[in-house]
Amino acid sequence: MVFTKHRQLVRWIIIIASFGIISLILWNTYVFFQKFKEEERRKMEIWTYAQSDFLNSFTNGLDEEVNNITTFILTDSTSTNPRILVDPSGEFSSFNNIDTVGVKNLKEFLEKKRIQYKNENKPIPLKYRDNDLKEDVFIGTIYYGNSPLLNKLKYYPLALLLIILLFGAVVYFFYKSSKNATENKLWSGMAKETAHQIGTPLSSLIGWTEILKTENTNPEYIKEIEKDINRLQTITERFSKIGSLPTLEQLDIVEETKEAYSYLKSRSSKLINFSIDAPDTPIYVNLNRQLYGWSIENLVKNAIDAMKGKGNLRVQITPHQKHVDITVSDTGRGISKNEFKTIFEPGYTTKKRGWGLGLSLTKRIVEDFHDGKIKVQMSEIDVGTTMLISLKTV
Repeated sequence: MVFTKHRQLVRWIIIIASFGIISLILWNTYVFFQKFKEEERRKMEIWTYAQSDFLNSFTNGLDEEVNNITTFILTDSTSTNPRILVDPSGEFSSFNNIDTVGVKNLKEFLEKKRIQYKNENKPIPLKYRDNDLKEDVFIGTIYYGNSPLLNKLKYYPLALLLIILLFGAVVYFFYKSSKNATENKLWSGMAKETAHQIGTPLSSLIGWTEILKTENTNPEYIKEIEKDINRLQTITERFSKIGSLPTLEQLDIVEETKEAYSYLKSRSSKLINFSIDAPDTPIYVNLNRQLYGWSIENLVKNAIDAMKGKGNLRVQITPHQKHVDITVSDTGRGISKNEFKTIFEPGYTTKKRGWGLGLSLTKRIVEDFHDGKIKVQMSEIDVGTTMLISLKTV
């Protein structure tokens, strides 16, 4: 349980750190984008000033040297920014760096571009100084759009985010597959070793039982011992099967559920009110008898423990068109919502004495071996819990 909590803490630290790094990258990209945008604005203002100066040179007879500098600015500065000059009457005077190939209605096309550029950048008024009139003469308004480079930069954060997500997905699936492979090896090794350790003394018990039969021992005692031996044999078989890929066969899930349910009912507290709701007709599912019975026993045992030996326990089998649902409901202490998934992790337990393997084993049996689903269907603190198993029918 402590290990699981630490692992969750590490996960949250990684998630928060990743979010912080991505946010920092996106923020820096945004700042760079705004600075680049401001730089283009300054260039356009210089271009506008040069345009005004160029008009002044013709109107007021300025030096030729100034005209050369102005010409250089007009031809080389911000040559990639698309721009439109609109005269005071609202007509389009000129435009630059705009592809009009294939355009049928030029005026309508330029009007759409003007609105687009107005939304992208604040228009710049174009004026020149008339020395005779001693006042500024308004020529028109320049609408300019972002350069192709700036437009590409807009998609940089999205591309970066996609790369990060792709990298994260690759790392996650690699980690997940590596983790699953390790867990499978661990489960397999533990299961086979447990089956072997139980098998040796079990063989001795069977031998001692045969000896007791010849010693005029009370037959009732021998009968009870044989029941426990059979139970141990079932447990050994379960561990041997979970350590490798089990064989599935078409079985009636109603009968198999009732058998596992009845076994625990006869050995549980009389203060527990057991009930089962199942159809009268058989429902066939690809099952491994021993492992499926184990999963039902685990759920029923957990329900009994949650109620502390007193309460109502109900098992229900509900057939659907292509699957069947098996629910185990109790009136125990309940589970908080943030534990709905963690209870299935190996080692997680709320019991003082427990390994935290029961539900993880059940999840492995249902999902890995029977291609089904198991989850907490409903739970409320101090009200009870309902566990759901869904399996495909045949």
